[in-house]
Amino acid sequence: MADPNYWPSPLVPVQRIETADGWCLVFTRDLSHPIAKVWAVLTSRDQLREWAPYVPDRDLTSEGPATVGMLDADGSVAQSMPGTVRAIDPPRLLEHAFGNDVLRWELSPIAEGTRLVLRHTFADGTLSSALAAGWHICLDVADALLAGAPFGPVVAEKAREYGWDELNEQYAKVLGVPPANIQ
Repeated sequence: MADPNYWPSPLVPVQRIETADGWCLVFTRDLSHPIAKVWAVLTSRDQLREWAPYVPDRDLTSEGPATVGMLDADGSVAQSMPGTVRAIDPPRLLEHAFGNDVLRWELSPIAEGTRLVLRHTFADGTLSSALAAGWHICLDVADALLAGAPFGPVVAEKAREYGWDELNEQYAKVLGVPPANIQ
């Protein structure tokens, strides 16, 4: 059952760019928290477990291998895959890869807190709106964690209880693609 106190925040700026390796979703989110706190939720294994769709086997604070466990709706690891931290420049840049996906997190201070730009490179362009909707919810959950009101990761089919279908449709319109059909 969904948390009755949560409903997705308004849409945020998003772009879908074709690259030589597939597609890149550029997702921008302003958070009203200092850059050091935002950095910690991106790199701390314990904090990632509270909001992200994956949990690494270690903190993402140094380059090198890191096995990533993709979470299912109940928060259990559904699938593990090898990954690697490819680049790190605390507290401004974290780039890590797992499977065919590359996540590049860029942080910059703004007057209200931190601007987070996620560049998610992936192979299948038809998933653009699904990824945007998923990251939107995950970053709402991260924002709640940063504000001291955590309610745990909202991933897989559980996301549908939290407005994922509506976000998928809305981001599809913004990105100019059909809504992703996820069963």
